[in-house]
Amino acid sequence: MGQHWKKIWVGSAGNMVEWFDWFVYASFATYFAGSFFPAGNDTAKLMNTAGIFAVGFFMRPVGGWLLGRVGDRKGRKAALTLTVTLMSASAVLIAVAPTYAVAGYGGVAVLLVARLLQGLSVGGEYAASATYLTEASAPGRRGFASSFQYVSMTAGQILGLGLQIVLQHTLSSGELHSWGWRIPFVVGALGAAVIFYLRRNMLETEAYTEATEEATEESARAAAERGTIRALMRHKREAFLVVALTMGGTVAYYTYTTYLTKYLSNSAGLPKQTATLVSFCALLVFACLQPLAGALSDRIGRRPLLITFAVGSTFLTVPIMTMLKHAGSFWPALGLSLLALVVVTGYTSINACVKAELFPTGIRSLGVALPYAVANALFGGTAEYVALWFKNGGIESGFYWYVAGCAAVSLVVYLTMRETRDIDLKRVGGAPEGAPAEAGKVPAS
Repeated sequence: MGQHWKKIWVGSAGNMVEWFDWFVYASFATYFAGSFFPAGNDTAKLMNTAGIFAVGFFMRPVGGWLLGRVGDRKGRKAALTLTVTLMSASAVLIAVAPTYAVAGYGGVAVLLVARLLQGLSVGGEYAASATYLTEASAPGRRGFASSFQYVSMTAGQILGLGLQIVLQHTLSSGELHSWGWRIPFVVGALGAAVIFYLRRNMLETEAYTEATEEATEESARAAAERGTIRALMRHKREAFLVVALTMGGTVAYYTYTTYLTKYLSNSAGLPKQTATLVSFCALLVFACLQPLAGALSDRIGRRPLLITFAVGSTFLTVPIMTMLKHAGSFWPALGLSLLALVVVTGYTSINACVKAELFPTGIRSLGVALPYAVANALFGGTAEYVALWFKNGGIESGFYWYVAGCAAVSLVVYLTMRETRDIDLKRVGGAPEGAPAEAGKVPAS
C-alpha cells in the first residue's frame, strides 16, 4: 500500500504544477490582456488572449502523439519527466515576455510560442498521469486512485486562484496590470523544477514493466509497435469512445472552472476580487468531492456516474448559467457554482481511469493521449472563445445551449458503452500486444 501511495503522490504533485502553469494563463488573462494588445474593447482583448489559449489546445494532439508514444515505448516515468520540462520552459517564456509597448506584437509571438510548448506538455501530461495513476493503483481502487488526477488539476488551479487573491490584496490594480501578473509564471517555473527532480526518481508501474518484458519475449515486432499509430488503429472504436465521452465533460469542466471567473466578472458584473473568491471556494469543495466519487465508482461502476453527469449537464446548464448571470453577490454565485461542479464531478472523478481501462498496456498511453487531446482541442480549448464569441455577438445564452448540447451527445455514448470497472488491465483488448484485437472487446461487469 505504501508504494501505491508514493506513486500516486509523485504523479499527482507533478500534475498539480503542470495545471497550475496551464490555468494561471486563463485566470490572470484579465490583468495581462491589455499588455500584449493595443487599446480597444475589453471583450476583444479577452478574445485575443482566449484565442492564444485555444491555440495551446490545438498543440495538444501533437503532444498527445509524441509524448504518448514516449510513454508507451520508454515508460510512463520518461513521459512524465519530459512533460514537466516543457511546462517549465513555457512558464519562463511567459514570465519574461515583452509587452506591446516594448516590442509591439513581438510579445504576442513569445506568448504564442509559450502556449504551443504548454500545449505539447499538457497534451502528454493528461494521458501519462492518467495511465500512471490507473496502473499504480491497487486492484479494486482504480477509480479512487485515478480521481487524484482531477484533485491535483484542481489543486493547481486553486493555488493559482489563491495566489491571485493574495496579489489582489497586496498589490494595486495598476501594479497587477503592469507587472504583478508575471509573478505566478515565475512561481510555476520554480515549482516545475522541483517536480522535475521528484519525477526523475519516481518508480515505474508494474503493469508497464511486465508488459514490456512480455512483448520483448514474444517478438521484436510486438516491441517495435508499442505506442505507434498502427497499433492504435487496431483500437479505433475505443479511440472514438474517448473522443465522444470527453466531448461533454471537457466543455462543462472548462466552463465552470477556467471560464467561470471571467463570466462572473465580465457578464454577471461581480468585482474581480469577488469572482475570484467564488471560483476559489467552489474549486476547493470540488477537489474534495473527487476521491469520494472515485471510490463510489469502485463500488457501483463508472457508467452510473457518467450518466448522472450527462443528464444533469444537459438539463441544468441553461438554468444555472442564466441564474449565475443575475446572481449579484458572493453567496448566490457560490451556491450555483457548487451545484454545477457537483454535476461535473460525475465525469471528472473517473474519466481518467475509464479511458485507461479501454486500452491494452502497450498502447494505453497513446490511446488515451491522442483522442483525448483531439477532443480537448475541438471542445475544451475553444469553450472560452466560443463563450466570448456568443457574448460579443449579443447572444450569450447561445453558449449555454452549446454546453448542454455537447453533454447530450456524450450522454448517448455513456448509455451505450460497456462498464469498465472490473476489467484486467493486463488483459484488456483480448489479444496479445502486437496482434489484432477485436474492436471494443471490453468485458462486461
